[in-house]
Amino acid sequence: MQLMNIYSPLRILIAVCGISLNLSAVDLPRLDSHLEPLRPWLDKTWKSQPKNPKGGKATTDVTRWERALNGNAIRILHSINDGAYGGEAIVRWDEKKQAVVYDYFTTASFTTAGTMTFKDGKILTHEVVTGDADGVSEVRGIFEISPDGTFQKRTESLKNGAWQPATETTYREEPSAVVVFK
Repeated sequence: MQLMNIYSPLRILIAVCGISLNLSAVDLPRLDSHLEPLRPWLDKTWKSQPKNPKGGKATTDVTRWERALNGNAIRILHSINDGAYGGEAIVRWDEKKQAVVYDYFTTASFTTAGTMTFKDGKILTHEVVTGDADGVSEVRGIFEISPDGTFQKRTESLKNGAWQPATETTYREEPSAVVVFK
């Protein structure tokens, strides 16, 4: 109780001075405990560095991560090149599977169902593709926030029975960026 008496004036001082400080988890919106490792990505919009793929044009990916369904899920929206392609994923805890799972829906003619695991501050993903994804049947990925505040995404895809590197992308937080769907 004595801590509460000290904590309240401190909170008022912080508010008056305009200091941003996270004093406890009590200040954070509720999130399913299984999804807590994703909190560093939440409530942020990220934009990739333009990159020229082999034989293609430069791509820019904008992605938004947000708490959904009263903290029982996370919604990830993204679009490439101002809506030329986009997708939405819903990430949640599946009690029956005892795993963090997600479903990813795209503006193309495929969807995926995946799982996430967390190890050493990284998100490890594995998804199975349904529909026409140019011969890709599975995708694996690693997501990691770097000390400089960027986040790295590396993926590989199973295409025609062989695993091959797919993407390596760096994202920076970009609050003014917007996910676009046409």
